[in-house]
Amino acid sequence: MSDFKLKSNSFEDGDYLAIDYALPEDPASENEGGNKSPHLVWNDPPEGTKSFALTMFDPDAPTGSGFWHWLVVNIPPDVRELVLDTGNHDGTKLPAGAMQTRTDFGVPGYGGPRPPVGDHPHRYIFAIHAVPLTELPVSEDTSAAIIGFQLNYNTLAKSTLMALYKR
Repeated sequence: MSDFKLKSNSFEDGDYLAIDYALPEDPASENEGGNKSPHLVWNDPPEGTKSFALTMFDPDAPTGSGFWHWLVVNIPPDVRELVLDTGNHDGTKLPAGAMQTRTDFGVPGYGGPRPPVGDHPHRYIFAIHAVPLTELPVSEDTSAAIIGFQLNYNTLAKSTLMALYKR
């Protein structure tokens, strides 16, 4: 049996994310958030893993259905780490072959936390999925719901990390 675990040197499981990972209200502001995706690393995937997928989901968003902040699919099976700011919108730090898909912001790429001011702390669930397919049958414009559907049926194992954020 595998000891498939997701970890980060950007935060500990259950900790608050630093402002560097938050989405600024004004993208030109340097004081509100850096919108950088955190460092993530995993080990010991199960036998039969042909790719990985990474998701970031806020189940506490006031939408009635949560909010998808980041999705990366088709991460090659030999990759075990996403470096700081891998989720930038130009994709320059993505592993070769990996693809970011559309978030609930409407575009691919990382979108950091920005819960309503004064709301309770929101949970941000980072999940790494071990996938038995080399590529999921999706495109950059595939919705997060469809990615979730694909992963529900095509995941050998999953490991999660939870971070908090409050404004």
